[in-house]
Amino acid sequence: MALTISDPLDTAVVKADFPLLSRSVHGKPIVYLDSAATAQKPTLVLDAMDAYYRSINANVHRGVYAIAEDATNAMEGAREKVRRFIGAPSVNEIVFTKNATESLNLVAQSWGRANLAEGDVVVLTHMEHHADIVPWQMLAAEKGLELRWIPLDAQGRLDLTDLDRLLDGAKVLGVTAMSNVLGTLTPIPLLTAAARAAGAISVVDACQSVPHTPTDVTAMGADFVAFSGHKMVGPTGIGVLWGRLELLEAMPPFLGGGEMIRDVRLDGFTTNEVPWKFEAGTPPIAEIVGLGAAVDYLEGLGMSAVREHEIALTTYALATFAERFGDDLVVHGPPDPAERGGVFSFAYKDLHPHDISQVLDQHAVCVRAGHHCAKPLMRLMGVGATARASVYVYNDTTDIDALCDALDAAGDFFAW
Repeated sequence: MALTISDPLDTAVVKADFPLLSRSVHGKPIVYLDSAATAQKPTLVLDAMDAYYRSINANVHRGVYAIAEDATNAMEGAREKVRRFIGAPSVNEIVFTKNATESLNLVAQSWGRANLAEGDVVVLTHMEHHADIVPWQMLAAEKGLELRWIPLDAQGRLDLTDLDRLLDGAKVLGVTAMSNVLGTLTPIPLLTAAARAAGAISVVDACQSVPHTPTDVTAMGADFVAFSGHKMVGPTGIGVLWGRLELLEAMPPFLGGGEMIRDVRLDGFTTNEVPWKFEAGTPPIAEIVGLGAAVDYLEGLGMSAVREHEIALTTYALATFAERFGDDLVVHGPPDPAERGGVFSFAYKDLHPHDISQVLDQHAVCVRAGHHCAKPLMRLMGVGATARASVYVYNDTTDIDALCDALDAAGDFFAW
């Protein structure tokens, strides 16, 4: 049976915007299916960063000469673009970090260190990335905190049966908006409302959701939201922490040095206002400019269209996997495309994920194999690793077909 989808994006036009996707690998056109790890970069982003270095390369906030002012305006203009993109009430709530991991560590080490004490409770979920587990484990070991865990149901969704009990007495809820392993979309407004009712703040890891779904941090109801530029067609080395202004203003600084100070004396210092209180040292200016261009690019596509494209492609992928492989291929996570993103962690026959990825590479199909920085989840799934394919705006049904053809070849290769 020939499967077709209705797609709101002209993927051929979109793919042409990404220079790397014109490459060949092992003599075959590249099929990039690892956007959950990092997305490819469009010419718009590459040109914006190149133009910064070629024409306005200067440090920000410090010089009064023309190109220094241009650099400051470019950086702060990108901050405003990010604010608009995620629906933040104030530009001062947008803190630039080097990645989402740093953003989550900032919350744990600044807000958490200042507000948590022995016996306090932090609630996490079984599907969290290590970046939303380890910072709280570090603080728990230091302060004697209690960690509680929201479990999963059989389809990889959060099991909220005991949510009120788990949140009883809690001070923090840390939760991903979309699992990087299962693709599961979590009910963030419901969770943040429950956390607030219990007297807890909510910290949302939105690395996988911000690039793929329309985002409104106010509608989320969260207190902090972290995400990274490189998963949303922007450069590596730049992340974002959004936080409610009153919380950021009350928090102590995370790093000390230049830019984050208002004054330094021999007997102490006073901090700059937010967001600069949390941006010590020379920032990654070109990367921030590139992130602003990434926002321009995604807004040009329309985030509703991005989400519709991924639902359509996910529908095609799940149907094609079932048709071509039956029970030989198991995709972890919710079966309903509306409940998940375009992330497919799978087991194929009895093949090891690393063997699968190596054979697929010979067919120029790029997938990830490993624990995906989610070892607790892997243990609960009863596996050491999975192979993972993930799609984005530049992927289409031909990429899914190429993946399936390469899996057939892997099955044949190991059929001794």
